[in-house]
Amino acid sequence: MSKTKIQWASDTWSPVTGCTPISCGCANCYARRMAQRLRGRFGYPQDEPFRVTLHHDRLWEPFRWKKARRVFVCSMGDLFHEDVTWQFHRAVFSHMHHANYRNPDPHIFMVLTKRPERMRDFILKYKEWLGFNTWEREYPNVWLGVSVENQAAADKRIPVLMDIPASLRFVSIEPMIGPIDLWGNASGSMRSGNWDGGLTYIEGLGWIILGCETGPGRRTCKNEWMIDVTEQGRAKGIPCFVKQVDLGNKVSHEMSEWPEELRVSEWPERRTQCT
Repeated sequence: MSKTKIQWASDTWSPVTGCTPISCGCANCYARRMAQRLRGRFGYPQDEPFRVTLHHDRLWEPFRWKKARRVFVCSMGDLFHEDVTWQFHRAVFSHMHHANYRNPDPHIFMVLTKRPERMRDFILKYKEWLGFNTWEREYPNVWLGVSVENQAAADKRIPVLMDIPASLRFVSIEPMIGPIDLWGNASGSMRSGNWDGGLTYIEGLGWIILGCETGPGRRTCKNEWMIDVTEQGRAKGIPCFVKQVDLGNKVSHEMSEWPEELRVSEWPERRTQCT
């Protein structure tokens, strides 16, 4: 566990580190760059520092926390990578569940993946294995999300997220490398006037995180793309958190430099009930 500079979390907890590319959003992965700098230290293999690694010794860290935290789970990897076993998934979720038993001010664990199919398969199997009728009653402190970078990723991952029971579902649009319509569904878009009345992506979301790409080789993120998404969220009363903005000549983390429409740093105040 460590404190983090990621603005939407207070801490990170990484029982799994490492990953492999799955889409164009992975091209300039910050976690891979950081793992290279940590090669041979802190549990990162010397020969292949971004190899998927299960850290059994880190599972008990949440039990040492006293004050409530907002925890980004596996910020240096993907918990639902194909090399992570069902048994290890079960251990991670069990520890998130039990970490709050003696804590009157509960932690929030935020799990983000680019592999929502594996997340869905695990959650549904685990829910059945435990005999839960409703998932959110047993796991109110675990928020589940997907990372998307453009419309193709949103169309692929967000509908799968909608099939997963969670106390709150969220989407992280970072790095944003193209415009995204969260009102869309498989048969059209409400915002374009071509909508068949079915469930839209945005209906099941409780939080939207936005950020441009950072680091070497970063790709352009236009302000109008981000403004459009914040307007989509505002139309449905969904809190939005803008992490950093592309000002053309630089990436800015200073809100006073941003267009006024992007000066939002909102967290969810309530939890959706999704069985």
